[in-house]
Amino acid sequence: MKKEVTWTEEEWKDWKWHQKNRIRNMEQLDEWIDVTPDEREAFRLTDPVFHMGITPYYAALMDPTNPDCPIRLQAVPKMEETNISNYDLDDPLGEEADMVVPGLTHRYPDRVLFYTNHNCAMYCRFCTRKRKVADPKSMTNKRAYQGIYDYLSEHTEVNDVVISGGDPLSLADKRLAKIFEELSAIPNIKYCRLGSRNLVTLPQRCNDEFAYLLKQYQTRHLSIFFNTHYNCIEEVTDEAWDACDRVALTGTPMNNQMVLMKGINDSVERVAELNRKLLQMRVRPYYIYQCDLAEGISHFRTSIAKGLEIIKGLRGHMSGMASPHYVVDAPGGGGKIPLSPNYVVGMEDGSLVLRNYAGNVYRYPEAELDLSECVQVTSSGLKAVARHCTVWPSSATRTSSRAAGTVKCASGVPRIGSASCA
Repeated sequence: MKKEVTWTEEEWKDWKWHQKNRIRNMEQLDEWIDVTPDEREAFRLTDPVFHMGITPYYAALMDPTNPDCPIRLQAVPKMEETNISNYDLDDPLGEEADMVVPGLTHRYPDRVLFYTNHNCAMYCRFCTRKRKVADPKSMTNKRAYQGIYDYLSEHTEVNDVVISGGDPLSLADKRLAKIFEELSAIPNIKYCRLGSRNLVTLPQRCNDEFAYLLKQYQTRHLSIFFNTHYNCIEEVTDEAWDACDRVALTGTPMNNQMVLMKGINDSVERVAELNRKLLQMRVRPYYIYQCDLAEGISHFRTSIAKGLEIIKGLRGHMSGMASPHYVVDAPGGGGKIPLSPNYVVGMEDGSLVLRNYAGNVYRYPEAELDLSECVQVTSSGLKAVARHCTVWPSSATRTSSRAAGTVKCASGVPRIGSASCA
């Protein structure tokens, strides 16, 4: 039976108090919700493998009587976690295989993933890094940090660092400042993306002192972005909004990376409601992730068809800023692969036949430019012709034709594309 939990206003505003008082066992959980027999048994079986850890802030958002509450599903173990399917993987994204030095994965040519620590404010039940999170053996130590900085200095093709973990905001401000300082000192590093869910699970962490830190290291040499992780509208609170305000006022762009999950956000209406609210908070919906093939999270996974249905339902019905990329992070290290509904019907009479968000069909001329049928026009007629022409001749021809005040353009309706001779 749910018991009463008390705290002072000062304690509630202190992120360290929330860290210290995380719910880690059933006795503590009983103080917040009416724990079901399923949840109690699931905790017993799963905790040795993947610990439970819930901040008081996030626990306060849970419906104490509804086991299917979207907040509760993300935080409290379920018996379904004990079901390991044949295609579940310990390291579904193949991050360890691309680890070039301890704590650093280098997969894409120009960017890397920096594992700063193994700890999180809350351990999400859908976590793709269960193998590392909450495991002290996976901790990145000071010696490893130096090895990472040395690697980045040597590999000048790298310009983008994703700072992740665990959750980097589990580190003290001094340690975060040291990371920003070291990255700022490496000439080829131009951007870093701070990946944290604390805006969602512990907004008190993004306080004035943290905002000052961000502002201090947000320079013309190093651009810092904040990638967060709202999954449902229930996570949008006044406290979360206040935290986003503090980050936004530092000039730090914020992006959201939502994981598509059954019972949490698997409908057009749910995602649309969340994304509209995120835009109000100055957080751009950036990715919808298909749920990874991590062990014990198959009960969260939807079909790919469901994800495409949601993207189709968003497109055209809300701003493009609120329509994220739907991606599958390919198993085994294949990287992010974008998926979208097929809006191309086919080709007909030299035109691309397209279907828009409303189901209406349109023709887009795709006739190739035939230079043998080109005509000359004077410079005075350039603008009139240019709106129909999108393909210039070769660079050498282009220079001489412009100098003579002429442009060559096919008769009829030429190719229409992204480039223009206007």
